[in-house]
Amino acid sequence: MTKYIFVAGGVMSGIGKGVTVSSIGRILKSKGFNVQAVKIDPYINVDAGTMNPIEHGEVFVTEDGTECDQDIGNYERFLDKNLNTENYLTTGRVYQTVIGRERNLGYNGKCVEVIPHIPQEVILRLNKVAKKSNADFCLVEIGGTVGEYQNLVFLEAARMLRLRHPKDVVFVLVSYLPVPEMIGEMKTKPTQYAVRSLNMAGIQPDIIIARSRYPLDKIRKEKISTFCNVSEKDVISAPDISSIYEIPINFEKDNLGNRILKKVGLKGRQSKLGDWQKLVKTIHSRRQKVIKIGIVGKYFKTGNFTLLDSYVSVIEAIKHACYSFNFKPEIVWLNSEEYEKNPKKILELKQFDGIIVPGGFGKRGVEGKIKAIKFVREHKIPFLGLCFGMQLAVIEFARNVCKLKNATSSEFYITQGKGGQLDKLKSLKNKTIEPVIDIMASQKEKIKMGKYGGTMRLGAYQCKLENKSLAKKAYKQSVVYERHRHRYELNNLYRQALEDRGMKMSGINPETNLVEIIEVKNHPFFLASQFHPEFKSRPLSPHPLFKEFIKACSKKKQKEK
Repeated sequence: MTKYIFVAGGVMSGIGKGVTVSSIGRILKSKGFNVQAVKIDPYINVDAGTMNPIEHGEVFVTEDGTECDQDIGNYERFLDKNLNTENYLTTGRVYQTVIGRERNLGYNGKCVEVIPHIPQEVILRLNKVAKKSNADFCLVEIGGTVGEYQNLVFLEAARMLRLRHPKDVVFVLVSYLPVPEMIGEMKTKPTQYAVRSLNMAGIQPDIIIARSRYPLDKIRKEKISTFCNVSEKDVISAPDISSIYEIPINFEKDNLGNRILKKVGLKGRQSKLGDWQKLVKTIHSRRQKVIKIGIVGKYFKTGNFTLLDSYVSVIEAIKHACYSFNFKPEIVWLNSEEYEKNPKKILELKQFDGIIVPGGFGKRGVEGKIKAIKFVREHKIPFLGLCFGMQLAVIEFARNVCKLKNATSSEFYITQGKGGQLDKLKSLKNKTIEPVIDIMASQKEKIKMGKYGGTMRLGAYQCKLENKSLAKKAYKQSVVYERHRHRYELNNLYRQALEDRGMKMSGINPETNLVEIIEVKNHPFFLASQFHPEFKSRPLSPHPLFKEFIKACSKKKQKEK
């Protein structure tokens, strides 16, 4: 039978459950096991597609088009495998299935209750993932924090599964040990309370991952062991580190992989993490050349704090590409709205080796992004546009090179009217707009009916690359499949006008004639894609477009010396 490892979090959110699952998965894979990973989000949302990225973080998209939590992205990067819709559960999905089954008499007239029917559906789904992939291990991350009401049904599912298969289920608690500055001592009491909350759900953790600013000392290990009823060897130190890719190696210092194998009755095996150790050595190399990248966006400011979760796949893809050349990335966040308030601030872009404009939605901050794109195009600074970044690059080029002053996207002028009517405004300040970016034909009816969740163009689609293009040079092949998440596209009515003035359509979807990649001629590197290449980048196999972009950034830096 498949062995299940459930990972829950204690004390607070954001302490690294996702990278813990990813790292354990990498360790077990290095020992020769077939590993699957599942994320359970305790939201009523059916998927992550309608969530605000500032609140929830990046919406990751799988090959089969599922909009899911960013942790799925980490699983893919660490396991180096594509996951799909079955690897992602939410409260909404589970309840939707159970209610649908009840409506179709699937429960034979029984009274359908939260317990046991919701946990039973969770177990059915986990078994399906394990069986379909013939997994040796299925790692399951339970979102949220123990003690919360929202994830109790998922903890109950884990408890029920262990009751049925006591030798095949392991519980891991990732908990936080604070070090208050005014005290100067690492405190174990919050973790003790987290374990007690887990006990109240009928679960005793087998292993505790102790997250903190500093490594765990013997006194703290003894204390956690005594009060939380686990062996000292099963208290794993997880101090703050500079790179998440160090985590599997740190875990193996405490022999975590073989501790897990022992608990499910398997013999210990040697971990083969040589490629991972080489990667970490590269990351910490002191002889690296620094590549300075600016990301022009708007989904990273919340009050006085800057959050990175909104663009986590972009960040990691930059790192992967830099590491492959033994470069050190320096990433700077640039708020596009500031370029609208203070036009002179745009001059700061000169200091960067390259600029990225990532995905996004809505009109806020758009004019600032367009100004940034115009600046890097005119000053020959390497540029990579992603999804919305491509659309804005087209608008900028149409306005300033093709002289279509009112070039824009119909996204900014489509509103949801009364009674589900689609209102497409034809004028802006009494001037006709030029929708060089327009809504996809397949999306019009969906918006009319108010169907937004899970209805965009999602998942992997074919892209045919043009000869003698930057894109083909990067990929070194003629056809690729990349992941999408959008409703709007380059309007082919304007395509000839754009091409006549020097824009190259270097990637086309052969089925729809949709433009997937654009390039600007006579520029060291100006490329933008309608898809999200960052979703397919892996630490040991960086994405070709990001590699080519970083190579161009390096050449610019070299030329300026």
